[in-house]
Amino acid sequence: MYWQGELQGGILLRRYKRFLADVVLDSGEEVTVHCPNTGAMTGCDVPGSRVWMSVSANPKRKYSMTWELLETATGANVCIHSALANDLVDEALQAGGISALAAYPNWQREKKLASGSRIDFYAPAAGELPECYVEVKSVTLDCGGGLGAFPDAVSKRASRHIEDLLELRRQGARVVLLFAVLHEGIQRVMPAAHIDPVYTRTLQAAFGTGLEVIAYRAEITLEQMVLTAPLTVEI
Repeated sequence: MYWQGELQGGILLRRYKRFLADVVLDSGEEVTVHCPNTGAMTGCDVPGSRVWMSVSANPKRKYSMTWELLETATGANVCIHSALANDLVDEALQAGGISALAAYPNWQREKKLASGSRIDFYAPAAGELPECYVEVKSVTLDCGGGLGAFPDAVSKRASRHIEDLLELRRQGARVVLLFAVLHEGIQRVMPAAHIDPVYTRTLQAAFGTGLEVIAYRAEITLEQMVLTAPLTVEI
């Protein structure tokens, strides 16, 4: 995916109220920008970090700029706009870029289940392939040494999504958890047991009963972002 227009650079002053951040632009102007991330953003909201924002042409927006990227102290690019993970996965699925799922010709987004829940992606059965459900999680938590983890805060919702996938598995479907790693410094992924032990236990149990778990890292530049590299997942 390409960014809409040229990204504007600056230095992060602070993030607050979850959805807001103050930034000093390269021009020297101090502005408040929208922060499109509801998570803890551990390690990704450090004051003094180099950041980049997109600019909306919508005159009705209170804050015209949206924080998209930051550069870590080690020079790695990170996308903090967590909702873009599904857009990246959508592009990769449609292009056959995720090898484990490339045999499915048709993908739908936001598949509604009988329970009322929604799963991020669905592919109907194709030939000998069973129908397939894919839930996507964005990973930006860097634990050091190239290790990334999910989640970055306790998430009952993430555990519930795994339980939804397990129920679909019991009904005969193929179920996949896909970690979209939006941090270029991460080389492998694991559940964050030190943050959410319940999620970790839920994931480990599901993995033992048929849940597939895969991870892909994004290549991130000031022009575009694309999922490219499969990573090892340590369950």
